[in-house]
Amino acid sequence: MLQHKNLKAILFDSGRVLNDPRTGNWFVPPNFHSYVDKNKFELLDEKLVQVAFYKAMKFLDAKSIILTEEEEFELFIEFYKVLSNELSGLELNETHIVEIARDTVFNDEKFLFYEDVFEVIPKLSKSYKLGVVSDTWPSLERVFKNAGLREYFSTFVMSSKIGVIKPNELMFNTALSELNINPEEAIFIDDNIKNVEGAAKLGMQGILMIRDENLKVDTEYKTIRNLKELLSLLE
Repeated sequence: MLQHKNLKAILFDSGRVLNDPRTGNWFVPPNFHSYVDKNKFELLDEKLVQVAFYKAMKFLDAKSIILTEEEEFELFIEFYKVLSNELSGLELNETHIVEIARDTVFNDEKFLFYEDVFEVIPKLSKSYKLGVVSDTWPSLERVFKNAGLREYFSTFVMSSKIGVIKPNELMFNTALSELNINPEEAIFIDDNIKNVEGAAKLGMQGILMIRDENLKVDTEYKTIRNLKELLSLLE
């Protein structure tokens, strides 16, 4: 049962909760196939691609502090260099790599916000303090601003600026501190059960978002499939 008598704030993860990658892959930006031959890419051995992305992701994970979009841009140039070296069959040159990185960082169209976000977030902001707590890089905040959504969030915590990722309690405590509330006065919504558990351990109420209608999850936590269901829980 959701307790909302003393509720003051609602914290949201971003990816798969408020938005999706437009292409279905966070690291394949909208114009990726302007530089990468789609047929070549799709014909690559799946395990080879997985290993390449794994190695590139390890590079990203090693860079815990990224404070600006320019730093993010340089980071992703190196990310796609690793990917290119591992997938030499794609025949990417320096220009291709730079432009893919630019698309990843500076193209607002990389994320597709769910329709219910534009309807429900403004409503919730009238009754509660709202926040974003996301494992992400600085450009996310710009995307929210340009989508007209940033103004509804009183705190915007990004792992690249904190230096740790969820479920590290520093991510949650940063948001709680900025909102000047206690954990018991907040709900946290994420699509990752480990992050929901992390928030619950601090004393917040955790809700698991499951946008995929075909996915069934057995969990002790409250689950919702969209933000309208959240509104119903808060009535």
